[in-house]
Amino acid sequence: MINLYSAHINSLSIHHVGNKSHNEPIFLSSEPYKADDELTPLLKEYFLKPFREKEENYFQFFHDTDLEFHELFNLASEIFDNPESTHEVGRKITKHLYDQSLHPHIKSGEVYIVHFDHLQIDNEKVEGIGIFKSEIKQDFLQFSKKENQFDAHHLQGVNLNKLDKGCLIFNVKKEEGYKILSVDSNRYDTKYWLESFLGVDALEDENFQTKKYLKFCQDFAKDVVLPAEDKKEEVMFMNRAVNHFAKNDAFEESLFIDEVIDNPDLKTEFNHYKSEQAPKYKIEDLTSFPIANTAVSAARKKMKNVINLDTNIQIKMDFINPESAERFVEKGWDEEKQMYYYLVYFNKEHKD
Repeated sequence: MINLYSAHINSLSIHHVGNKSHNEPIFLSSEPYKADDELTPLLKEYFLKPFREKEENYFQFFHDTDLEFHELFNLASEIFDNPESTHEVGRKITKHLYDQSLHPHIKSGEVYIVHFDHLQIDNEKVEGIGIFKSEIKQDFLQFSKKENQFDAHHLQGVNLNKLDKGCLIFNVKKEEGYKILSVDSNRYDTKYWLESFLGVDALEDENFQTKKYLKFCQDFAKDVVLPAEDKKEEVMFMNRAVNHFAKNDAFEESLFIDEVIDNPDLKTEFNHYKSEQAPKYKIEDLTSFPIANTAVSAARKKMKNVINLDTNIQIKMDFINPESAERFVEKGWDEEKQMYYYLVYFNKEHKD
């Protein structure tokens, strides 16, 4: 879990990078930027708001040989070892970003290098480094009074409600490549930001493991449970799976299978499906791990609890009381109409 509300900006530097392949220039500021009391909270919200609104999918710096050869890892370590060097090291970070700006679609923009303290991660206050880039300029009008009328001026600037690219490097787990969060609003050049510039790989922590295993379960439900049973059983399987994760602090695969899958044939299919598909989800050797509640909550929000019928009727399942669907909804086949049906039992209708 992260909490960014108490974060404090210690140092801020603003530079500009063009597209190197277009021979556009790079501009490196000579001094850190001194933001006033009015601008500082606006910039802090601009930088950090996107990270509060997205899932906590962590990355870590990665190098095929050793982290000591990873340029951005070394530059981040310089800042953490000596925060007073943030501006000078930030100039090197900006130059590194410029050197990766080689694809013709990469846009020029301002680069912000920030040193934070009082970032909270896993209930611990830590320092962090923010690297942000604004690319898309938006039109706006500025009005001024002139004698007895207003003048309108067409200007362009950065929309403070949308950060184009950014990352937060937390000063934790240095030996593993730090814990890193990234946002990227422009998907056409994700490889340039994540791979070429940041050089990161997914951090396979409990959040990653929980998320990947639940995604595996979701695909098993769609690929195996639905064809073998029906839509109701697909929905109910995922409900049982998520409820199992929600009520346990740690995952044990054998316990999960016994509790979530009633049909012995489906248990066999589950093991077979995992043996074939596990590498796709990076869970081939994963049979036990701590459960991340945030990943479970995110999965629950994405779950579909509606059965859509080709007769333009929808049946919505109640995940708060899942036993109702088990006890009071039955599926059958009508020989006369040559159609499937759902039989729903109830005592009275609720009048909302």
